[in-house]
Amino acid sequence: MAKVWGVVLWSVHDFYATPDAGSGRMSGNYDVMSEFENEMASRLAQLRREKLHRELRRVRSPQGPRVIADSRSVLNFSSNDYLGLANHPALRDAAAQAAAEWGAGSGASRLICGSLSIHHELEEALAGFKGTEAALTFSTGYATALGTIGALLGKDDVVIIDKLVHASAVDAARLCGAKLRVFAHNDPNDLEKKLKWATSRSRPTPHASRIVVVTESIFSMDGDLAPLREIIELKDKYGAWLMLDEAHATGLFGEKRRGLAEACELAHRIEIQMGTLGKALGAAGGYVCGSCSLIDLLVNRARSFIFSTAPVPAASAAAKAAIHLVQSGEGEILRARLWQNVDHAKNTIINTGWPLPPVRSPIIPLMVGEESKAIQLATAFREQDLFIPAIRYPTVARGAARLRLTVTAAHSPDDIATLGNILHVTQHGTRNA
Repeated sequence: MAKVWGVVLWSVHDFYATPDAGSGRMSGNYDVMSEFENEMASRLAQLRREKLHRELRRVRSPQGPRVIADSRSVLNFSSNDYLGLANHPALRDAAAQAAAEWGAGSGASRLICGSLSIHHELEEALAGFKGTEAALTFSTGYATALGTIGALLGKDDVVIIDKLVHASAVDAARLCGAKLRVFAHNDPNDLEKKLKWATSRSRPTPHASRIVVVTESIFSMDGDLAPLREIIELKDKYGAWLMLDEAHATGLFGEKRRGLAEACELAHRIEIQMGTLGKALGAAGGYVCGSCSLIDLLVNRARSFIFSTAPVPAASAAAKAAIHLVQSGEGEILRARLWQNVDHAKNTIINTGWPLPPVRSPIIPLMVGEESKAIQLATAFREQDLFIPAIRYPTVARGAARLRLTVTAAHSPDDIATLGNILHVTQHGTRNA
C-alpha cells in the first residue's frame, strides 16, 4: 500500500514540476497557471483604467473618531459605528467574558451543536427590542438577505426591489429564481405599476405565487428615507409582503430606537424586519425579526443559516450588550449627541460651499460624479489626515461617484470644525478662520 501511494505522489509531482524535454518549459498545470495569472493581470489593468480599482487599507487601531490607517493618524468620517459603540467598554467586556466562558468559536452550525445559549439570549434580546415574537441571527447582513429571500421565494413568485437597495438583496433576488422587477428609487407610483403587473399574472393555484417588496428604511449611499407609509399601503392593497432593511436606522430612529418603522408607527404592518448588528450596534452579524412562524421557516429553509458555522460567541455577546445599552438612558444620550453632530456637520459643510442633498441621516454624500475626480478628492483629504472614502461603481451607478461622509456620536465639535476647514481648503484654497 505504501509503495502504491508513493508512486501516486511521485506522478503528481512529475505532472506539476517536470520540464518538457529539450524546451526547459514547465509542463502540465504550469501553462494553466500562467494563463490564469495573465487573465487576473488583464482584469486588474482594466479596473485601473476605469478608475475602479480598490485596495485594502490596514487600520492599526480600534474604531473611533480617529484611527491609525496605513501608519497615519486620520480623522475618521467613514465609519458606520454611528453611536460609537464598537470600542465601548460594555461591549468589549461582554465580548471578553463570552470568549472566556464559551471559547473562540462555536464549533458547528446552529442545527448541529453550535446553537449556544448566548445566541439564543441575543435573539431573545433582539425580539424584545424590536417588539416582535421572535428573531434569528446570521453571520453577516449579506447572509441574512441571501438566506431570507431564498427561503421565502421560488420560481413561481415575484420579488420587487427598490433600484438602490443593498447589493445583498439584489443578489438574493437574482439567486432565488423568482421573477425580478425593479421599481424607481423611492417612487410609489412605479412600485404600484410593478405590483399591478405581478398581481395580473395567472396563478395555477391560489397560493402558487407570492409577491415580496424589498426596500431599505435608510439608504446606505444616499442617506435618504424610504416613503414607508406609501409602500406599506401599496403592499397591503396588492396582497404583497414587505421585507424592510433597517440596517442604517436601528438604534437611531423611534422612541425606543427600534428604527424608522417604529418612528412612523408602522412596524406592526411589516412582515419581515431585517437589520445588522455591525453598524449602530457596534458588533457584527445580521438578523431577521418577525413572527414565530417566519423564524421557524428560516431555521429550516435559509441556506446561509443552515450551512454556516454559528457566529463567534464574543460577537453575539457584544451585540446583546449593545441592544441593552441602546435602550438605556446612555443610549438616548448617545443618540441625541449623534443628531446634534449631524446638524452641526451639515451646517458646517454647507458653509464651505459643498452642495448637499436633502438627507435626514448620519450618511452625508458629497456628490462628485466622475470616478477619477472622487479618487483625487479622497486622496487629497487623506494627505490632510482626513479619511472619507470614494464610493464608485458598482456600489453606485456609473457617473454617480461620491465621497460618503458619515457622522458619529463620538465626533467632537473640534473634529467637525477640522472637517469644515479641510473641505473649505479643497473648495477655495484657503482655510476658514
